[in-house]
Amino acid sequence: MPAHEDWSERVAPSLEDMEALADRAFAGLPESFRRLVAGVVIRVEDFPTDEVLDEMEAETPFDLLGLFHGIGMAQDAAVGETGRLPNMIFLYRRPILDYWAEHEESLGGVVTHVLVHEIGHHFGLSDEDMERIEDAADI
Repeated sequence: MPAHEDWSERVAPSLEDMEALADRAFAGLPESFRRLVAGVVIRVEDFPTDEVLDEMEAETPFDLLGLFHGIGMAQDAAVGETGRLPNMIFLYRRPILDYWAEHEESLGGVVTHVLVHEIGHHFGLSDEDMERIEDAADI
């Protein structure tokens, strides 16, 4: 966006806007990677719950940008299917917006980074693997 554009009428992206951005970020990931994570549910919430913050030992609600919740692929065979909830990736809107405001990245780039990082937990990928996936993403 050009620096001279008028921001006086702009508002922060809503939860729905962030969900649409997350959907676009996911669609921009390499097709082979997207097929591997079929069935993972992506949810956008304003902040992590107090329970999650306590569990992750976060100092503030802004410490977590996203979270993978579920059974990672490495542990998947060890857990029975009965009554299991789907794997979920939570993206936290307010911490993401705060991070975006403090860095020189596009909002789409930040959302893609968090999404790839949390999907990486699903697969047990290394930081280098996740970086290659991000580089291949169409954002």
